[in-house]
Amino acid sequence: MSYAVKELFKTLQGEGAQAGRVAVFCRFAGCNLWSGREEDRHDAICKFCDTDFVGMDGTGGGRFHDAGILAKAIAKTWGDGATNRYVVFTGGEPLLQLDTALVDAVHLEGFEIAIETNGTVEPPSGIDWVCVSPKGGAPLKLRSGSELKLVYPQPALLPDDLTDVQFDHYFLQPMDGPDRIKNTEAVTAFCLQNPRWRLSLQTHKMIGIP
Repeated sequence: MSYAVKELFKTLQGEGAQAGRVAVFCRFAGCNLWSGREEDRHDAICKFCDTDFVGMDGTGGGRFHDAGILAKAIAKTWGDGATNRYVVFTGGEPLLQLDTALVDAVHLEGFEIAIETNGTVEPPSGIDWVCVSPKGGAPLKLRSGSELKLVYPQPALLPDDLTDVQFDHYFLQPMDGPDRIKNTEAVTAFCLQNPRWRLSLQTHKMIGIP
């Protein structure tokens, strides 16, 4: 299998339970909830996405023709140092492309593997950290994992709709955009009343890193 990668870069994880951790981000091209084209946003299932996942023209992006080649590129992006290696597969929707061959190849390079997924596709085995960010109007097939990160507010998907899922951590993340401050205040108030949930902020945007 070949892999279409939008971008591949080293940074700090900005959100959720792993915030502040050094990571290589491998952003796959493509998503099953939005084409990524602005002219299609109005009709998309996920209308609030703030990520460019179209094409393969980002930093480190391109077409990788097998799992070993992409795994080597991830290791090269990490650079020196064999300990605490951590890669986050994201998108778009990473589970449209991430497969067992790539999981195995990246593990051989000494990486802990995380995904950030909308939860509509079942993952291959062997992933070390599963972060699910469900979207209203989309079927949630992946109902357990390491971390649930719900962008808030979504009128079609409220925290009370997710009482039957099983995750180690539960986060509410204020929706970005013109109402970000109001949304942050709403999330703060909700978490104060519902301590199962924790506030997740997009710290990478606050400090100006990708």
